[in-house]
Amino acid sequence: MDTLILMCVCFGGYILAYHTYGKFLAKKIFNLKPEAEVPSTQFNDGVDYVPTRRGVIFGHHFTSIAGTGPIVGPAIGIIWGWVPAVLWIFLGSIFMGAVHDFGSLIVSLRNQGHSVSEIAAKYINRRVRIMFFIIVFISLCIVIAVFGVVIALVFSQYPEAILPVWLQIPIAMILGVAIYKKSANVLVATAVAVITMYLTVWLGAYLQQVKPDLLTVTSVGSIPATGVWTIMLLVYAWIASTLPVTTLLQPRDYINAWQLFVAMALLVLGVVVASCQGVLPMAAPAFNHALPASTPPIWPLMFVTIACGAISGFHSLVSSGTTAKQIANERDSLAIGYGSMLTEGFLAILVIICVGAGIAVSYQTPDGTLLQGSEAWHHLYSSWAGQWGLGAKLGAFVSGAANIVGSLKIPHLLATAAMGVFVASFAGTTLDTSVRIQRYVISELTTELKLKWLSNRWAATTLAVLTAAALAFATGVNGTGALKLWPLFGSANQLLAALALLVITLYLRKKGGKKFLVSGIPCAIMLVITTWAMVLNEISFVQQNNTLLITVGGIILVLALWVFAESLIAFFRPHQAE
Repeated sequence: MDTLILMCVCFGGYILAYHTYGKFLAKKIFNLKPEAEVPSTQFNDGVDYVPTRRGVIFGHHFTSIAGTGPIVGPAIGIIWGWVPAVLWIFLGSIFMGAVHDFGSLIVSLRNQGHSVSEIAAKYINRRVRIMFFIIVFISLCIVIAVFGVVIALVFSQYPEAILPVWLQIPIAMILGVAIYKKSANVLVATAVAVITMYLTVWLGAYLQQVKPDLLTVTSVGSIPATGVWTIMLLVYAWIASTLPVTTLLQPRDYINAWQLFVAMALLVLGVVVASCQGVLPMAAPAFNHALPASTPPIWPLMFVTIACGAISGFHSLVSSGTTAKQIANERDSLAIGYGSMLTEGFLAILVIICVGAGIAVSYQTPDGTLLQGSEAWHHLYSSWAGQWGLGAKLGAFVSGAANIVGSLKIPHLLATAAMGVFVASFAGTTLDTSVRIQRYVISELTTELKLKWLSNRWAATTLAVLTAAALAFATGVNGTGALKLWPLFGSANQLLAALALLVITLYLRKKGGKKFLVSGIPCAIMLVITTWAMVLNEISFVQQNNTLLITVGGIILVLALWVFAESLIAFFRPHQAE
């Protein structure tokens, strides 16, 4: 029953946090004003700036920030024990991650929908603008390339997910036309779209069962399957990121949000049923005192490994990149900014249950051996990296989740297909949103540098995709080159969160009083943790003689420390309260 109690306590805690701390931030700290003019109406262009219903924009925002971050991070972070992982996810998401997301959104809303990089120039100085842009550009390049690889890995491991993921595109576009062009009833149109989407999941599982080779892509010439999928996904991302936001991005993210709600509901019901049947005890240790060799220390590496489950710098790019351009009313930002992060935190808690308890119900090793209980968990977490890398952790979640959903008498193949589609779909929403944000970043930067020919949406998107492709194929035609920079993802992402909190703190500082403490304290904690982690990583990279990671990690660390120093000067500079 420990998993059921854990789930209920965390869910109740998140509800309480939203109605107490969240509303305190909305009323006392950010002073939300329903009558305030917002960028979506002020600059409405029908492409990027589009006033949007709260439910639709919540779906877009949540699926964009979630991706596979709250899946992969917690699935790896549990290696130190489920108790420290849960504590960081729960407390971190309430007091740090949600404050970060909410604050980034508000600051952008009140600065014409500009990105956090652009806003940094206003609240710090113009010198940091280019430095911030470089950090963001590198971080997004890693995100785009890595999430393309994630989807390619899911397609390779779970071919039954291929058809449903691609069929989501026409379903989403038809939904967009129905709502925006035909003024269809939103609830009816949503129901039809979601039901159709799950019919395609059933179809994918059925085809995989009767014709397992039908959906499998092996290779094209000398390019293996992962390389082929990476190319196709980057081409898709280019198209999706240049279309008006209401054509594909919004409706696809919206139905993916419903997919999340259904998946989470199935997992919650599965936990209840399996726990009541006594078949879902926590197999992972509360505190792992027998860590595998080469596992880094829990301080500070667990915090940057779990990353998106508690706080993520990428979220500030979504909040200030796409979401702030679509919110129709400032009061909607509480549910979208603060509420989305709490929902992601609860998803991360469910992931902990899936990989800590669900995987122990039944786990089949690559050689066909069937393991159960703590033996299954310890087998999967017998080493820090090696054969138990990114693909294995994704597989651990899918298998564990399928086992839990299986307690509801849903066929295992169908449950596996649904969870595989769930992971790939969320990675896809992050992929196309990241390319769109990278386009904004490139456009803002090239405009500043007077390179107008590179600032239009087609040229900027092309550069965003080509740089990610160069990273993906840097080590060969398999398209997994971005995994070379995977060790940097967590710490770089968390460092970006610290810098975004710096900007929020400086914004609140100008408002006068002690309001800045709600972001300033998390900012200080994140700066210490992430700087510590990046220094340890740099030492490790030097010991490995890894020139690429030494160089990229060093650049990010030096630029971030420079931005921090400039921020301190701006913080203590005499000012008048706004």
